[in-house]
Amino acid sequence: MSNNPKIADNEQERLDAKWLVGFTDGEGTFSISFVKNRTMRFGYQIFTEFVITQGAKSLNVLEKIEKYFGCGHIYVNKRYDNHKEDIYRYCVRDRNDLSSIIIPFFNKYQLFTAKKNDFEIFSKVVAMVEKREHLSEQGFERIKNLASQTNRQKKRLESSTTDTPEFRTSLVRDKTQSDLCGDVEVIEIIRTAITLKTH
Repeated sequence: MSNNPKIADNEQERLDAKWLVGFTDGEGTFSISFVKNRTMRFGYQIFTEFVITQGAKSLNVLEKIEKYFGCGHIYVNKRYDNHKEDIYRYCVRDRNDLSSIIIPFFNKYQLFTAKKNDFEIFSKVVAMVEKREHLSEQGFERIKNLASQTNRQKKRLESSTTDTPEFRTSLVRDKTQSDLCGDVEVIEIIRTAITLKTH
């Protein structure tokens, strides 16, 4: 996250597409999560979400990004540990918004970092879910494999600290303070991701 909110504020005053691409390269995430849901055919619900995270001091940056795109919402993750400020997340989860606004934007204005690969995978998954391909076993397995190739997913799965009691307690505590759209990385998703990776 940006440590200098004054610089971020100045940049946002002249917010344009190129600035937003750079900011997303540094601060954004294209998330594909699997949440246990017994009502779903394969026992999991797939959530696709575009997220940009900032500290409380840079909340106005997220507000301007939300206004720029004209979709999504901002959620707060209250912190009760040794962090000095709450965490805010600008989230776009609605598939219509992802398909008609977010994905076309990043197709037109290309990312530069590893986020570009994540975005391309994310776009494929959103399109597959829109076509209801996730309802077939073959489609679900393909989405699972695609999700495992994202940089974010690899970091989550390869980390040796993602299944410690302290980590689980922290996630559960944060989760009770936020909407699902504001914090999808709860322990159920961590466990699910690890399980999916080993199959």
